[in-house]
Amino acid sequence: MSARPRKLVLAVIDGLKPSALEKAVADGRAPVLATLIDRGTYVDDCCAAFPSVTPCCAATIATGRRQDDHRIASMNWYHRDERRYVEYGSSFGAARRIGIAKQLGDLIYRMNHEHLPADVPTVFERLDDAGVRTAGTTYLFYRGRHEHQPSKESPMSRLATTVIRKPVKGPRELFYADLFASRETGCWSRLGMPGLRDQHTGCVGAYLVEHDLCDFMLFSLPDNDTHSHEHGPDAQVASIAEADRQLERLVHAGGGIDAFLAEHAVIVVADHSHALVEKRIDFFEGFADYAVLPANGARPDRAEIALCPAQRSAMVYGLVPEARATLLPRLVATARGIDGVDVVMWRASDGTAAVARGVGNGGPVPAGELRFAPGDGPRDTRGESWIVEGDLDVLELRVQDGRIASDAYPDALARIWAALSCATSGDLLLSAAAGREFPDWGDSDHVDAGSHGSLHADDSLGALIYCGVEPPPERAEGPAAGSRWSGWSIADITPMALRHFGVEP
Repeated sequence: MSARPRKLVLAVIDGLKPSALEKAVADGRAPVLATLIDRGTYVDDCCAAFPSVTPCCAATIATGRRQDDHRIASMNWYHRDERRYVEYGSSFGAARRIGIAKQLGDLIYRMNHEHLPADVPTVFERLDDAGVRTAGTTYLFYRGRHEHQPSKESPMSRLATTVIRKPVKGPRELFYADLFASRETGCWSRLGMPGLRDQHTGCVGAYLVEHDLCDFMLFSLPDNDTHSHEHGPDAQVASIAEADRQLERLVHAGGGIDAFLAEHAVIVVADHSHALVEKRIDFFEGFADYAVLPANGARPDRAEIALCPAQRSAMVYGLVPEARATLLPRLVATARGIDGVDVVMWRASDGTAAVARGVGNGGPVPAGELRFAPGDGPRDTRGESWIVEGDLDVLELRVQDGRIASDAYPDALARIWAALSCATSGDLLLSAAAGREFPDWGDSDHVDAGSHGSLHADDSLGALIYCGVEPPPERAEGPAAGSRWSGWSIADITPMALRHFGVEP
């Protein structure tokens, strides 16, 4: 009979930048994370999805699948069937313009129970089915097998139930921004207010450990992302220190670091990284000559395109299918003329290949064109093979000994392919140049602070630590020849967790 696996904590520190983590550890500001690195394995180049924004990346972490399967296209996307924008929380201004009630419904209910396909299970659903005691703190993807009614534990949660009325399916123990709580813990988050979310997670997590209520816990620490959006990537040391304090609460509840690690394996992962923003992109102005669907979705029959900005990425949807043959080339030409756009991507008209075109305009990416598709050709750092034609410099790719890789745009071929193959993605995808960002529908940006979303390594390569859990066999082999990048992806996290409990991915 095999030994019972250790309990597992999956801590997602939103936007955790490797260089900031390393500085926090070196300065003595993150002692728990330092211990996990010392006793486990540290990876400084775990790659995000593209667009490298939280909803898309969180779905990939929670399912182990890319968006060609999970269909969470971005932070803001156009729902073709419902002829409206879906907005998960770019800013309060964007929510107001699109509709706060719609935004809350999309974020809290529809994201998990409609937008994420039923046949793409989450880590909670897979482990629930295997009899593992699951738990989760406030995380975008919480879908499990256990029904939870809206909480009425606090005055604020009772007020929220005037809007949040429907039950949800989640892990066995679910604590979501005071809106859902599977039991009374005495922990509050003021409905998930930034700056209090990590503390709520630490409070709930310590309670769960102290009372031995779960075998698997998704321990969500989102405040690092908010701090970096406000103060820039270099300021993450302070927010990483706060995240470490919440991990310390878990450790303390488990009897100290030695006792805790004797009982628990730990995975700490970033969903994406952060890059400095210096200037906004005139995105809406760039498409001013088109009939753009307004934020509130009014009169869709009169609209020619829908625009979906998401920080350092954006999507453009053509709304007149019969005009695609003539509209798409116009959109490509328009996008290439917008200052601050780095790479423009779309599917070839016959659907058999992806196309990436550099903008040029004196920037780092040449104005060439690259076509690619899965097939019998050089293999990338994750072992997937590709047929590639055209200008490799568009994505700074190089081929060596049958391997294809890019340090500037890690895992670019597979990430672009997944994004363009996603049923809810736009017809045209845009990635921003260094230091640039697309303002959202509320006209908000993060100039002079941190942001993410693009294909670039600065946005995409986050930190990963694992201690007491085995890596996937293919990741244990080390970096591919000709690239510093190890091949790790956030899509590896759920398979690691499942295998830990003897469940095949």
